Parts: sequence; C-alpha cells; structure tokens
Amino acid sequence: MNAKKLLILAGIIVVVFLIFLLLGPFYVVNEGSQVVITRFGRIINTRTDAGLYFKLPFTDMVTVYPKRILSLDGDSQRIPTKENQFIIVDTTSRWRISDPKLFYQNFKTLDVAYNRLSDIIDSSVRTIITQNRLSEIVRSSNIINERKNTGQLVETDGVETSQIEELLTQPGASEAVQKGRMAISNEMADEARKMLPEYGVELLDIVPRQIKYSDELTESVYNRMIKERSQVAQAYRSLGEGKKAEWLGRLENEKRTISSQAYKKAEELKGLADAEAAAIYAQAYQKDPEFYTFWKSLESYKTTMPDFDTLYSTDMEYFKYMYNSRGRE
Repeated sequence: MNAKKLLILAGIIVVVFLIFLLLGPFYVVNEGSQVVITRFGRIINTRTDAGLYFKLPFTDMVTVYPKRILSLDGDSQRIPTKENQFIIVDTTSRWRISDPKLFYQNFKTLDVAYNRLSDIIDSSVRTIITQNRLSEIVRSSNIINERKNTGQLVETDGVETSQIEELLTQPGASEAVQKGRMAISNEMADEARKMLPEYGVELLDIVPRQIKYSDELTESVYNRMIKERSQVAQAYRSLGEGKKAEWLGRLENEKRTISSQAYKKAEELKGLADAEAAAIYAQAYQKDPEFYTFWKSLESYKTTMPDFDTLYSTDMEYFKYMYNSRGRE
C-alpha cells in the first residue's frame, strides 16, 4: 500500500514537473543578445551575458535586444550650407544599445527606437551642415590647392608645367579646408550624442553616404567647371602666344645675326677680291704699261660710249686710241 502511494506520488511529482517545464520557467540569452525581464510591466532585472536563466512562468516577460552594432540609414535631406547653397545629404550611422533598461523604458521596441534616432540624427546633420561652408562638407583635404615644388622645371611637349601653374594660380581661387568631411562627420555625431545617453543608446558615428548638389546648384557647379576649364585653356593659349613671340624674336635676332655675318663676310671677300684685282692690274701694268693703258681705254669706251647723248671732238685725249691703234702722238 505504501509502495503504491509512493508510486502515485512520484508520478504526480513527475507530471507537475513536466507541466512546470512546459510553462517555460527557463530562458536562454544567446551570444550577441541582451534581455530585459519585466513582471507586470515593471523591470525587475536585465541580462547581458549569454547563458541559461530562470524566470517565473506567466508573470515574468523577457524582451530580447541585440547587443551587436546596428546601422541606421537616414533620410535624404535638402539642406542649405553656410553660403545658403542647397545640397542633398544622405547619411548612415552606427549605434548600439548600451543600457537595455533605459532603452526599454524609452522605446520598448526597435522600430520606435529607429524612428526616434532618425529624427535626432537628421536634426544634428541639418544643424552642422548649415554652420559650415560647402567646401568643408564635400572635401577632406587641401590636396587640390597643393603644388609639388621639386626645385626643377618639368617640361612636357616643350611646355614648362611651372609656367602653367603660375598662369592658373589665382588668389582665393579655391577655398582652403579648415576641417574637412571627417571633422564635419564627428561634429554631427557629437551633436546627436548630447541627447542619446538618456535613451540608453551609444552612437558610434555618422557618415555622409552621399552628398549631391541640388538642381540649381548643379547648374552653378557645371558653369564654374566650364569657367575653370576655359581658364586652363586660356592659360595654355597665353603661354603658347608667349612662346610664339619668344621664338619669333629669336628667329628675327638669328636672321639679323646671320645677315650681319654674311654681309661682313661678303665685304671681306670683296676687299680681298679688289686687293687681288689691284695686284693683278699692277702686275699687268708693270709688264706692259702701254698695253695696259690701251686695254683700259677700250674697256672705258665700251662702258661710256653707249651713254653719250652729245657730240665730242675727236681731238680729245680721251679718244686717242679710237682712231689710231698706236695712239696719237
């Protein structure tokens, strides 16, 4: 009898234990998860470490939150910069739940948290964008303004790049970047973090995923690009005109130099020829003075007679060989 009662009691205990297990008195916290345990809507405990834990069936509720890093893509916003130039900014941010208790008290669900965080991040992005210039937002460094100075002139196709740079360099042509996009992103995150600790959320960063010009600014940027390219083209044309004038000047100088040297050489050759002719004439005269005089007279007749337009007397000394081959005595 006692054995039978004990057997029945043992069966009852097993059944009750099975029913108790079926009611779910245990819960598991997985790696990468954290939970908040509430009893009749009041938080009684939180678990952030993985493991198997006990709860009261029916009364205790377990809300699971991710412990890993989450991402939030913001809405595209049309925001004016400090110069009142409108741009379209699209950001993404990374965050995680740092305090599940505060998070549950403020949001309870992830969907509500996403909506609230989106409003906070969009507000901080708008605040920082409106305080900074366009160049600070779209650029990360001053590399566009830097010039390599190696101390040597680099020549390409006969054009020195240093000369091109001098023509293209204009004061204030490109604004210097004081912060850059990375610093602007950090300022956005710092602005948003001011409101997040009370929500049990840790914001890791805010990164501009895409920055686009608005339609009216796009046209302005294109016009400025066209103007800059025109300036580059004009710089090359100016340099080309300068090179042309320089080479034409060199050509004219070389032409004058060559002409001067040629004239000098010609005069020297003429002088040598005249000296040589005079020496020949002198030698000829010394060999036969009478024949020399006769020959020179004939040469003179040949040159002067066709130009005579008046009559001259034949008794003149000049014509002594004209009528007498031996000369008139």
